[in-house]
Amino acid sequence: MRILFVHQNFPGQYRHLAPALAARGHEVHAMGITDNPLAAQQPGVTVHRYQFNAPEALRQGVGLHPLLQETQTKVIRGEAAALAARQLRDQGLSPDLICVHPGWGESLFLRDIWPDARMLCYLEFYYRMQGSDVGFDPEFPAGNEAQAMRTRTKNIFHLLSLEAMDQGVSPTAWQRSQFPGLFQSRISVIHEGVATDQIKPDPAAEVRLGPTGPTLRAGEEILTFVARNMEPYRGFHSFMRALPAIQAARPNARIVIVGADGVSYGRAPADGGTWRQKLLAEVGARLDLNRIHFTGMVPYGQLIRLFQVSRAHVYLTYPFVLSWSMLEAMSAGALVIGSATAPVEEVIRHGENGLLTDFFDIEALAGTVIRALEKPGDYLAQREAARATIVDRYDLKTICLPAQIALVERIGAR
Repeated sequence: MRILFVHQNFPGQYRHLAPALAARGHEVHAMGITDNPLAAQQPGVTVHRYQFNAPEALRQGVGLHPLLQETQTKVIRGEAAALAARQLRDQGLSPDLICVHPGWGESLFLRDIWPDARMLCYLEFYYRMQGSDVGFDPEFPAGNEAQAMRTRTKNIFHLLSLEAMDQGVSPTAWQRSQFPGLFQSRISVIHEGVATDQIKPDPAAEVRLGPTGPTLRAGEEILTFVARNMEPYRGFHSFMRALPAIQAARPNARIVIVGADGVSYGRAPADGGTWRQKLLAEVGARLDLNRIHFTGMVPYGQLIRLFQVSRAHVYLTYPFVLSWSMLEAMSAGALVIGSATAPVEEVIRHGENGLLTDFFDIEALAGTVIRALEKPGDYLAQREAARATIVDRYDLKTICLPAQIALVERIGAR
């Protein structure tokens, strides 16, 4: 079978699937915009790069209605992908199956280039005005009708992809549940998977924080927090507000915060600056900053070692896309203290394989963390159960990758 993967940052979620299919004898191609170095680590996959060179003013939607600016950008990407696809078609490429992440618009015109190909869409998130991220945090209320209009237009491309696809796949049941019920029967739930044979507990683990920072070891009093960017969507504000009480009760604990200062989801502070600057201005005077380490982004191996040395790992999120990092922390045997929000509750059962607290209850979060740091022996069973959960439900090699391969081969051969 001839398979084409389309992802603006290929390999993205297809990092393991694409080379696995090539190893099974399929002819595998991929299209992407960014020069992701991981793309060179895809044995058997022929990667095709393409660009979209629209004028900056056009990409930014200058002169458009504000609600159409994001749509404009995605149409431009979709057109660029279609032009590149047409060149590949003219060179003889005719895929049996297109696996595409439609989130940036690349899927828009692929049906017109290859009308006979089947299409499998990776469906990450469908926006809703209620029961999801929008309006969840009262500190950042939704803008009623104006917000509803923005949310509705963000779903334009999702709806076009749902109409065009033969099958969809979402990583969690909750993420699937956000899509319109009319399409849910055509959406499989298969996570990308966690390499549990590599991400596992290590009682001898240690990690140094930068060339001049301290070396942290398993068994020490270490609290970790990880997010791609430090922002409210991932509970950074709740975590920072809990730190004064945590440090007052556990003055010898080291707190390691991994993440950048940008914005992945939501918005930057209204008054400028970064969320780290804003929260430090709010609570910094009550913190011992010598024992709080902001690492920025770290190499993947160092991230896993941080999970291995962590005595307690805090993961908070709006009702939104579930982060890989939470599952990886559990696989490494960390005690995860998570928010009692739907994506987290799909994986963590309070008191069995982790702990849950209300996203907004700063006192409860601080108290839960303090107890976990003070009496680590009380939570050994939960750490073991956390790893067992990932091995049993999310293991890459035995659970997720075989299910992904089976889905692709079934849809492609239909």
